[in-house]
Amino acid sequence: MARPIAREAAMQLVFEQLFGGDGEAKTLVDLIDYVPSEADKAYIESVVAGVHEHAAEIDQEIASCLRGWTLARLSRVDLSILRLSVYEMKYGGMPVAVSINEAVELTRKYSAEESCPFVNGVLGTISRRMAAKE
Repeated sequence: MARPIAREAAMQLVFEQLFGGDGEAKTLVDLIDYVPSEADKAYIESVVAGVHEHAAEIDQEIASCLRGWTLARLSRVDLSILRLSVYEMKYGGMPVAVSINEAVELTRKYSAEESCPFVNGVLGTISRRMAAKE
């Protein structure tokens, strides 16, 4: 399974949902010519549905880490990456360090370089809060 590619595809579908798209796997074939394996398709569908289902809690978690910013001011790309990573850490069973690292890599690829420390910082704060609750 090509998990980094599947994660990237899932992020793109989460991003699409921000603009009213349906975030379905068919979009991957139509827009980016990616046909996921069955395992990757299951992962993508699970993550995209999970982000949608837990959007309020995820956004609240992200918003609580913002200083001088609001969710509305974040770039849609950064917000999509943050939502995906927070979902993976809180609900998806993904190791926190892996999720943060992958989020920073997605940020490096799709956003501005100066967004990398911001995304890393927000996710680091969330991970420390999660660890304190355990």
